[in-house]
Amino acid sequence: MDETGGVIRLIHGRQKPLNPSFEQDLLAMLPRLRRFAAGLCGNPADGDDLCQMSIERALANRDKWQDGTRLDSWMYRIMRNLWIDEGRASSRRRETFVAEEAGLSVGGDGAQESAVELSMVDRAMQQLPEEQREAVLLVMVEGYAYKEAAAIVGCPVGTLNSRLVRGRDALLEILGEKA
Repeated sequence: MDETGGVIRLIHGRQKPLNPSFEQDLLAMLPRLRRFAAGLCGNPADGDDLCQMSIERALANRDKWQDGTRLDSWMYRIMRNLWIDEGRASSRRRETFVAEEAGLSVGGDGAQESAVELSMVDRAMQQLPEEQREAVLLVMVEGYAYKEAAAIVGCPVGTLNSRLVRGRDALLEILGEKA
């Protein structure tokens, strides 16, 4: 396996002498580490990257591992911590940076049309009589029930309903839409 050969060269290329047990156990664990990494990441390519980072970190900190303790637990903990760190960093990058291609679609999502339509509706709302505008705003925009809106305005529910129907019909006429 080519990756195992790369790990062996990495291990032998280090300045510090390794504990032969550490080296042998680490190499023996490589298939299990790769399997665990692929399971964490969800795909083999990212799993291989995670496995490599874990081995590098283990080699850099091998003086912290104590002979006689479980190397597999230590390695899995290193791998899991790296996976969590990489996931956090990845989510921060997604929140902070946008892909370069995203600039090509600025203004192409239809937000301009929505802004124009909203402006037209706002101008039409301003043309309504005050009591109709209140009824439309409370019920259709703010989502109040008829009874609650009537209590806010201080009129009977039937009066509010009448104002709402007249206001809605007037808005549709101003905007040139059919009811």
